[in-house]
Amino acid sequence: ADLDRAAQAANFGSFMHQGQICMSVEKVLVHEKVFPEFLRRFAERAGKLKVGDTADKANVIGPLINDRQVARVKGQIDDALARGAKVVVGGKVNGRFVEPTILTGVTADMAVWRDETFGPVVPVVPFRTDDEAIALNNDTEYGLSAGIFTRDEARALAIAQQLETGMVHVNCSSVNDEPHVPFGGSKASGLGRHGGRWAVETFTET
Repeated sequence: ADLDRAAQAANFGSFMHQGQICMSVEKVLVHEKVFPEFLRRFAERAGKLKVGDTADKANVIGPLINDRQVARVKGQIDDALARGAKVVVGGKVNGRFVEPTILTGVTADMAVWRDETFGPVVPVVPFRTDDEAIALNNDTEYGLSAGIFTRDEARALAIAQQLETGMVHVNCSSVNDEPHVPFGGSKASGLGRHGGRWAVETFTET
């Protein structure tokens, strides 16, 4: 994969609007051979994102929507750290502002793995084989959007067919949609589709 492009997309997908997007990246899965280098590039990008009132254009990461959501995000971070995860970047909470946070050592028994975060927090997890990556991706009740980064398009399409995910982007962030393509999820991430001809069905009465 193009690691710079992958790190940029992971950064955008994880932290755009403080992660408060339905399609936000919840997990970044990285092949073990490139894990250290990817993590370095990803952390470097995240570390440059300034937190604060976005009326100041220098600040990129604004506040979460309310105190309840801050408590939810902080709870996930605290739970992960208590169970052995490590903070690579961020981790601090100040009022409604949560730093862009990258975690490693996250396991399936942690709340940040099981539940949607809707905040600027993302685990980075290594995998060894495509089958393992597919299993890690599918180990959730959710399935809205995913992104696969590889120079081998056929491999990406073969993996995409096995993901329990409504939408899969190749060499692009999960936070993306096109007006002519059906938009929607699988499992607990919603029913139905809109976009393209599906929009006509969604927004009209038969």
